[in-house]
Amino acid sequence: MSALMDGIKGNRFVVFGRAGMDMFAAPVGTKSEHAEVFHADLGGSSANTCAGLVKLGSEAALVTSVSDDAVGRFCVNRLQHYGVDTSYIRAVGGEARTSLAVYESCIEDFQNVIYRNGAADFQVSRADMDVVDYTRFSAAISAGTVLAAEPSRSATFHAFDMARDAGLPVIFDIDYRPYSWPSAEVAEDVLSRAGEASDMIVGNDEEFGFMAGGIDKGLAKARELAERSGRIVIYKMGEKGAVTFADGQEIRTGIYPAEAVKPNGAGDSFMAGLLSSIAAGHTLHDAVLRGSACASIVVAKPGCAPAMPDIAALDAFLAAHPGPTDP
Repeated sequence: MSALMDGIKGNRFVVFGRAGMDMFAAPVGTKSEHAEVFHADLGGSSANTCAGLVKLGSEAALVTSVSDDAVGRFCVNRLQHYGVDTSYIRAVGGEARTSLAVYESCIEDFQNVIYRNGAADFQVSRADMDVVDYTRFSAAISAGTVLAAEPSRSATFHAFDMARDAGLPVIFDIDYRPYSWPSAEVAEDVLSRAGEASDMIVGNDEEFGFMAGGIDKGLAKARELAERSGRIVIYKMGEKGAVTFADGQEIRTGIYPAEAVKPNGAGDSFMAGLLSSIAAGHTLHDAVLRGSACASIVVAKPGCAPAMPDIAALDAFLAAHPGPTDP
């Protein structure tokens, strides 16, 4: 586990996955179909994680493709606004389009309408991965969504190999989105391969259950994956907290209850809070709790990237909150 932890503590992350545009209805509580005003900002799981990491004091570079149009340039501009390195983002022409998510800050009957036909981020190629200077970074992060189609699937597995050759641990957020995949069978096979190739695996109970062939088998799957020496597996259970498997131990942690206005963005913020906290010297137990706090902060605010906390906001939340639930 020391190589993994050393890589995270290096605090320089190369991230594979998508960037997109989010449009969310305003004010809070307004349903999308009744909205007269929408706010736009950065979205996409990997882009959100990058923004969260940088806000919390880490360095992050996103490797992806965006459409060669106003929406693609909007995403690159917002990434730069948050301080994310965009050196490895390629604009692609033709009919490829950057993803768009339209949602609301409204828990009841929450709707998140995703436009991903001909997604530009699936056009990432092996050549895109070959130009990355992996020696600049201390760890690699990938979200599972980038593995849903070719050529980005093969390119990302190639990047895993290149990262490992450069001595970087691979951190994998399962991030299973059924709408992105050609079939459940393909997703189960590919995500399982990615898990086997990773040094840290983070997912929720449904995602591990999916990889295992049934939600009742998810915890056993996480425990099995953690049997490989040096690997950390984090099994999230929503309001029930999380179980972290590391070095033969099972670390159980609770959550920080919050008044949510939307469900999305929590996993991306959890990842950013977890990794930046390990890098800052917190124990694994405390880093998981700080990741959980980041998730609670994000679901209580509109938007995803703009809702990610910085260090001051995270510390203020922890100081004011009565504390996590019992695991």
